[in-house]
Amino acid sequence: MQSEKQYIDLYNEAQEMIKQHSCAVLNKVRDKAFEDFKAQGFPTKKVERYKYTDIPKLFAPDYGLNLQRLETPINPYDSFKCDVPNLSTSLYFVVNDQFYNKQLPKAQLNEGIVIDSICNAAKIYPELLEQHYARIADTSKDALTAFNTMLAQDGLFIYVPKGIKADRTIQVINILRSNVNLMVNRRVLIIIEEGAEASMLFCDDSTDDRNFLTTQVIEAYVADNAKLELNCLEETHLKNVRVSNVYIEQQKNSRVSHNIITLHNGVTRNKLDLTFRGEGSECFLNGCVIADKHQHVDNNTVINHAVSNCSSNQLYKYVLDDHAVGAFAGLIYVAKDAQKTLSHEVNQNICAASTAHMYTQPMLEIYADDVQCNHGSTIGQLNDAALFYMQQRGIDKREAKLLLEFAFINEVIDKMELIPLRDRLHHLVEKRFRGELEKCGSCKLCR
Repeated sequence: MQSEKQYIDLYNEAQEMIKQHSCAVLNKVRDKAFEDFKAQGFPTKKVERYKYTDIPKLFAPDYGLNLQRLETPINPYDSFKCDVPNLSTSLYFVVNDQFYNKQLPKAQLNEGIVIDSICNAAKIYPELLEQHYARIADTSKDALTAFNTMLAQDGLFIYVPKGIKADRTIQVINILRSNVNLMVNRRVLIIIEEGAEASMLFCDDSTDDRNFLTTQVIEAYVADNAKLELNCLEETHLKNVRVSNVYIEQQKNSRVSHNIITLHNGVTRNKLDLTFRGEGSECFLNGCVIADKHQHVDNNTVINHAVSNCSSNQLYKYVLDDHAVGAFAGLIYVAKDAQKTLSHEVNQNICAASTAHMYTQPMLEIYADDVQCNHGSTIGQLNDAALFYMQQRGIDKREAKLLLEFAFINEVIDKMELIPLRDRLHHLVEKRFRGELEKCGSCKLCR
């Protein structure tokens, strides 16, 4: 319990300060989250869903926390231009764990859509926030969710009212910036009401050569006949640790597409829990990982088919080199009454070096008898025959290797609905395989 003790002591000593710099909707569940965290402690590798990542080790170092909510001296709109060519976005920033609202994007979204900090939104929509915040992110079932809930002091609120279809993609840049080693606890609440539609792009970037530890909890509620496309791109650095838990709840005839891309990182642990609560819904979960050196990427998913006539599709691909470690565990759970379920889960992996390691565990747990479910995984190396064939036609071995890796990953990228984002990712992935850090020329922070 050594890793937990410093945070238990911290909360006991600083809980009044934490609450003072937060708001009622977050504080209402904070003490329960603390008790849940104390009872569980950080999950060890003996906990099934965490067996591929040493969580207590990640939280053992002493990180600073900005509990007094001091402002970070930065205007991201002046210094950070993360544009996707030909993609019309409305651009917002979260600096560490604070929503930047001193300046808002000139390109406004449809009337009625709200993007603000959770604490600001709670003043206008108190009942909406209380109804949704920390409901599907159950602190009694996951210690890291409890940890985030007990320490998060604000967050990002995205609300798309009934029948509204966002014309622009909502782009959120999460910037890590600090002069000291820092822990950041981000919170995101997304509510897509009946018949509404929205596409979102979350980009994680770090600007300082410091040790960062980020915990993140995203709750997304997708109502009847609603549609959400959620794209998450991580481009941080080797000193960054990122632990993210995403919870999605879908109602009748809704559609969700979740795409997660890890291009640059240190240690990343992503957990995704998606539950079908209404019939006729479908989801598409795609992920790709490119890792080398000593990078570690662990993706863990659970899709809960709680009702009938829903379909889920998963495709995760990894390319690992050097001493990188990858892990994928995906459970498809089909409840007793969830007849007519369709589910397809695939995890494919390439270890480009004998020193790279990949762990894969696709799983099915089915209690209904009228279903179509399948799953599979592969771990291999690049095709020697294909490499030889390309070399015979004048392509050197290194270039041939890059082309094969690029083609392997492209299957995931091509499933994204935003064509300009696909094009941008094709470019970034090629740069990544060539060992280049792609930085936008207009980003003052990246120079």
